Amino acid sequence: MSITPKTAAIKLYFAKRAEIAKQNVVHELAVREAFKGLLEQTAGSHGWTLVIEQSVEGVQRRITPDGTLRDANTLPRGYWEAKDTGDDLNAEIDKKFARGYPKSNIIFEDTLHAVLYQAGAMAGRYDLNDEAQIAALLNRFYSYREPNIEGFEAAVERFKSDTPALSAGLLRQITDAHKTNKRFQVAFAAFMDLCKTALNPNISRDAVNEMLIQHLLTERLMRRVFQNDDFAQRNVIAGEVEKVIAALTSKSFNRNEFLGQLTYFYEAIEATAQDLSGYSEKQSFIKKVHCSAVFVRLGIRGYQTSRWHGCISSRQNSWQGNAHC
Repeated sequence: MSITPKTAAIKLYFAKRAEIAKQNVVHELAVREAFKGLLEQTAGSHGWTLVIEQSVEGVQRRITPDGTLRDANTLPRGYWEAKDTGDDLNAEIDKKFARGYPKSNIIFEDTLHAVLYQAGAMAGRYDLNDEAQIAALLNRFYSYREPNIEGFEAAVERFKSDTPALSAGLLRQITDAHKTNKRFQVAFAAFMDLCKTALNPNISRDAVNEMLIQHLLTERLMRRVFQNDDFAQRNVIAGEVEKVIAALTSKSFNRNEFLGQLTYFYEAIEATAQDLSGYSEKQSFIKKVHCSAVFVRLGIRGYQTSRWHGCISSRQNSWQGNAHC
């Protein structure tokens, strides 16, 4: 939904600024309230939610942007950082980036001016006294889509940073389904019995939850890298996982929409795999993807502590248990 200079949220923004100005305050915690309200008022119409002061890993230490804008799948889509009106905004931006603040889609503002960074570069400077410029800033911010990343290594590194939010979002969906989705509960119980019989009689529910997350994140790669569109039908355990996931998606969870956020990762991996010859080489490649991008960051242990591990057999089309990260 396009934002115009006459959008009610912009009028409310100026009213809040005027209210704060009457108090003669310029410190960040006070002046940021106006822009916070602007984001809260406009994010919902774009399917995003403003989350205040959510910590993430930075370069030097954990960082805490003033706001993180997350989509319906809980993935971070943009960030906001407020500064005091009297600060040198450019200097403050340099400090934040030195600490590891994301450059993907972030607004820095000091009530008077805003600077937008997208895809690692400055995308524009905006006068926050001008309704038209505020509308332009917000439209560009909300319409941003991550560009596809070229190259396997770059995609893996990017995926590492995205994985915590991805896994947390998936785990929330699964946890909720355990409580409210009867179809999921039945399918999960049957799959749990299979895992105890075929993998580990002492396997925990948490480990099986992790298997579902792992499968959701990498099933497309298995099909496309190995050019095996009926993988889930030909592999017994993978087929059973698909039944559980089908039950999970029978309610509000949209698998295609969620995984659509990872198009940059899948396309980069698949493009690299096209140059590989033979199953053995592709096995090694997929193992590298799993070990560097999924297991290490997620801390998933289910695949490593059972015979189900993320490497596919070249002959039998079954999961191997002798390959470890």
